[in-house]
Amino acid sequence: MSLNFTDTIMAGRLSAVDLAAIAIGGSLFLPFMVFSMGSILAVNPIVAQNLGARRFHLIGKNIRQALWLSQLFALATFFIIRNISFIMIWMDVSTEIIPVADGYLKAISWGMFPLYGYVALRNFNEGLSVTRPPMFIALIGALVNVPANYVLMFGKLGFPQLGAVGTGYASTSVYTIMCLSMIVFTAKFSSYKRFEIFSKFRWPEKEYLKELLRVGLPIGGSATLEVTMFAAVSLLMGTISTVAVAAHQVAINFAALAYMIPFGISIAVTSRVGQSIGKGNVIEARLRGWVGIGICMVIMMLTATIMILFPEAIVRIYTNDPVVTATALNLVFLAAIFQLSDGFQVSGQAALRGMKDTRIPMFFNILAYGVIGLPMCYWLGITLEYGPEGMWVGLIIGLTLAALSHTIRFHLKTRHHV
Repeated sequence: MSLNFTDTIMAGRLSAVDLAAIAIGGSLFLPFMVFSMGSILAVNPIVAQNLGARRFHLIGKNIRQALWLSQLFALATFFIIRNISFIMIWMDVSTEIIPVADGYLKAISWGMFPLYGYVALRNFNEGLSVTRPPMFIALIGALVNVPANYVLMFGKLGFPQLGAVGTGYASTSVYTIMCLSMIVFTAKFSSYKRFEIFSKFRWPEKEYLKELLRVGLPIGGSATLEVTMFAAVSLLMGTISTVAVAAHQVAINFAALAYMIPFGISIAVTSRVGQSIGKGNVIEARLRGWVGIGICMVIMMLTATIMILFPEAIVRIYTNDPVVTATALNLVFLAAIFQLSDGFQVSGQAALRGMKDTRIPMFFNILAYGVIGLPMCYWLGITLEYGPEGMWVGLIIGLTLAALSHTIRFHLKTRHHV
């Protein structure tokens, strides 16, 4: 999130065209990136269960195969985003933006290979409950991004001024540094020697790739469905008014920032539940799952309380426009309700993921987001003309249905072992 935030702020210092190019380019490749990274997330529960079962020889095999899979996803994403400019033409994007956005996409396309490799190794580490090194490596990436952007965007130290295209190359550089750092750590960490991750070479093997895809594709599909719902609502806001878009962006950005905390905890929930399942201890898995869900709910209640008590202060961070502020205040209040559902759904789904239960939750998300949530957003916001507030009620309905589905399923799958 910090990389995207930095890119947006710095591009805004160049021109409106550069800023728009990054926004449009990012929105085009985000679904492919979310699907791929979500699918690679299968490494976490697979490694966690093998650790719990003391099947150490399978951990090394799985991460090697996950690295192959990450590069296959990267290759597909690489070719897609380098040849996606026709969508901008079809959407009638301004002719001055298209070549800049296309250049940005071509520049960042090279970064998909190290990014997905980094994600695979990060998920491997998280599956083993080793979370601090990935955090520090991500921090290094965030810090390097600022000078890399400055040099390439503005043409410093003898480099040409590349504008938004320079942002793409800077991101690729950052992803490469993060990937190499993760490789070095994983290769040098003494506890990982027994896994023989880099000491043995193996070609892609159907057996392990099949399990990764079986567990991972539904995760990628679920993540993409959620992102698609929010992206569609953002587009629908544009059919109402500019004020609606601006107010929505204020509320959704702050909600997304708050969401990062339970999202991080959800990764831990997947790992810890997976390790318990690997040991064959479903009672412990149930306890760890509910503890994680409870922690997420406490945190989301705190962020909801902040939104209810200090909405004006939150909105002032983003805008001083009185018209935008009036609508944004209503949406921030709805975002407070939104927090509770979001905390439940991300943690409940994570607990199921630790059990490698991903296919049925994906169908729950199709129902909650695609069949009910998004149509409710349109019906309440556009058809009944309740505007942005109506659309946000639709979002709350979709997230609440997903939250109830995932948590009830986790309860049902573990209750017989109590």
